[in-house]
Amino acid sequence: MADLAQAAQRAHPLQTGHAGVGSVSVALADNATRVSLRARPDAVAALSKALGLSLPLKPKTTTSQGNRAALWIGPDEWLLLDVDGSSLVADLAKVKVLHSAVDVSHRNVGIVVSGKGADAVVNGGCPQDLSLGAFPVGAASRTVLGKIEIVLWRTAEDTFRVECWRSFSGYAYSFLQESARDVAV
Repeated sequence: MADLAQAAQRAHPLQTGHAGVGSVSVALADNATRVSLRARPDAVAALSKALGLSLPLKPKTTTSQGNRAALWIGPDEWLLLDVDGSSLVADLAKVKVLHSAVDVSHRNVGIVVSGKGADAVVNGGCPQDLSLGAFPVGAASRTVLGKIEIVLWRTAEDTFRVECWRSFSGYAYSFLQESARDVAV
């Protein structure tokens, strides 16, 4: 819990600007194509081939190939990311197995939290155990940050990517900045 003296120094929640405090940086992620993919187990092999990467089949896991990544979100659901901006939907449209692929690039925003203490910054609003043993590099899950739903992906030992809906991005960004200030003190 923050000390009351610290709390008095907090910035107004709508103020943004300083994206890094001490050893932790909070920054907007590069633009990416994002696709919500739903499919049954019998379609995974064909979809993986079309994407050029194996869809992960275990909870909290991810796979990546080049600039593409697939994050396991549920037993039949993945969030696909491609920072090259390539058309994931077009690649998936060629597959003749039953699946649902929806481009959600316009809906989501990515925020990167990195540096020493990045796990503590994210834990300022996320109840998930982010220790390396419980949430290793490459782990991803749907969870919450404060009052919003996010997809959290640990891309390196001290780096997390937070994916949230665009309408909540100001809240998430400000929340993470404030948490970074608390961790830095």
